[in-house]
This record gives sequence, structure tokens and C-alpha cells, in this order.
Amino acid sequence: KTLVAHMAIAHVRRNTLIIVPTIDLMLQWHQRLEQSFGITIGLLGGGSHIIETITVSTYDSAVIFMDRIGNRFGLIVFDECHHLPAPSNRLMAAMAIAPFRLGLTATPERADGTEGDLEKLVGPICHRCEIGDLEGRFLSPYHLETIPISLDEDERIAYDAAYKQYKDFARASGISFGQPQGWSQFIKVCARSKEGRQAYAAYRMQKKIARASRAKLRAVWRLLIKHRRERVLLFTDDNATAYAIAETFFLPVITHNTKAAERAKLLDGFRDGSLPFLVNSRILNEGVDVPDVSVGIIVSGSGSVREHVQRLGRILRPREGKQAILYEMVSEDTAETFTSVRRRQHAAYQKETHEPTA
Repeated sequence: KTLVAHMAIAHVRRNTLIIVPTIDLMLQWHQRLEQSFGITIGLLGGGSHIIETITVSTYDSAVIFMDRIGNRFGLIVFDECHHLPAPSNRLMAAMAIAPFRLGLTATPERADGTEGDLEKLVGPICHRCEIGDLEGRFLSPYHLETIPISLDEDERIAYDAAYKQYKDFARASGISFGQPQGWSQFIKVCARSKEGRQAYAAYRMQKKIARASRAKLRAVWRLLIKHRRERVLLFTDDNATAYAIAETFFLPVITHNTKAAERAKLLDGFRDGSLPFLVNSRILNEGVDVPDVSVGIIVSGSGSVREHVQRLGRILRPREGKQAILYEMVSEDTAETFTSVRRRQHAAYQKETHEPTA
């Protein structure tokens, strides 16, 4: 995707704004563009406000400043353009006058179904290919394994009790989580009574057990031992699980609380191999380039197909002789089972094998 953007910039020969979702991606693009074009590249975001003929911005900064800079660029590149249909982002795109626009994404589909608006905001699809077309040539060959996790007896009892408590409360309150407003209604009702607050605490408890049970942590340890000579990236759905893994196994961890300087230092160590294992909670889902990582472990995650595909993409950067593998841990007989089924509705996940119960 980056190469396509560089070629477009060279072909169009207009002042160019590249918009990306995270500071890490902004810095990565900045470095690559300087290497390709040999000129000073502007930065807009993360405390920087330097506008040049080619400038890289975060989506957040572009939303803030587009009314002042939208007339200065003839080409806009929207990286991870599936973010664009969000209300504030679509307004930002409308304020730009750039006649040339390029959207880049491996996962255009959105949970709210607004991916069709990309044609109005950017333009029609000019090229699309599936992962099977790229595997082995532009992407590393890969293997998928789902590891079912059987909870220890005491955690199973605690999980079942907490799950029943919050579900019974929701049912008695007339709440259906299958409805669009089901979750927000649950939160509102929980706040109104002691019974409701207890139900919400039970909800949090069953999530915590499913995400980071003792059995799951033991399975993580076995995989770290198995792949101790490889670069391993671990994904979690929340900070608490990421910190639990980091503290249990003395591993470096990146969350949204990690400062930019520390984050850059940890990523550099991960890239050069001095830190072979790295734990993160959603922060590295999108775009960060670590070619040597060959093993991904999804300890927990949401039901988002896009998130699941993005996580797979982090281990598919090609390298000579590389065979990537992605593990997905799923706590058996918990809500994680249904979450796993939902997020695997993509062509990339249609060649899966299973391991024995952990």
C-alpha cells in the first residue's frame, strides 16, 4: 500500500497530504517518505505542526486543521481509509479541495455498514485483491490455529455464576443485547440501583475470567517456550489483560498509556530483536510494520472482523523463508466462543486448524 501511495505522489506531482490513524503510523510514513523523496516531510500531529509540500497527519489533527490547510494540497492519501466514514472524519474530507484522492485499506468493511460512503468521500474502487492473491508473493504464507481453553474448576464456577447474574438482570430489565441500543440500555439501567451495579460488576468479572484465566496464561507460557527463538506479538482486548501477561512473564507491554518515547524505544527493540516478545492492547492492530515478526497470539479480542484481519496483517510482512502463524485463544463455553465465530467471517480465516484443549 505504501509503495502505491509513493507512486501516486510521484505521478500526480501535487502538494500531498497523507492522513493516518495513529502517531506510530505517522512516524513510519514520515520515515519512508523521506527515504523515497529525499526532501523534508511535514508532520501534523503528536505535538508537531510542520507543513511541507508532502505532509503526514493523523486523522485527529486533520479534523482540527483541515479548515485552514484544506486548500493547500492537490492530492490526499487516506491510509486505513475505513476510518473515513466516521462523522468527524467525513466532514474533514469534505472540507478539503484536493481533486486527487487515494484511499488505502485492507479492510474496507465497517460494522455500521457505511463503507459505501467511501465512494463519495474518496472515489470508486480502482483495485481490489483478496489475501489468497497475495499470499506467498507479497505476503508471507501463514497458518492459523485456534486453541480452546478449558477453565480451571474454581474459575468455571465463578464465571458461570457471574454470567448468570448479569444475564438474569438484563432479562428481568427487558434488555436485549441483540438490539442496537441494548448495551447502552444495560449501562443506564445498571447505574440506577444497587442490584444493577452488582450486575455490571458480574459482567466485568466474567469478562476478566474469560480474557485472562489461569489456564489461558499457562497456554501463553507454552507458546512463548515453543517460539522462544522467534519474534512474537501478543494481542489483548484490554489493558488489564495486557498488564497481567506482562507482569506474569516479565514482558514489555504497549497500551494507550505508554508514552510516545517509550513506545518508540520498545518498537525499536522489538524490530532489532533485543525484545523478542511484545504485548499490546489494540495499539498495534493497524499498519505498524515489523517484517521479522512471524508469530501472533490473540489472547483476547472483540468480535470485529476488521480488527481480526488487521491483527493477522501484522505478522504477514514478507521475508525470505518466513512462515507466519497466528494463534487465537478461546475460552470454551464462554461468550468468547460466539465472539470468535463472528470475527472469523473473512476469507483470510477459511483455512483453520485446531489444537487439543489447553
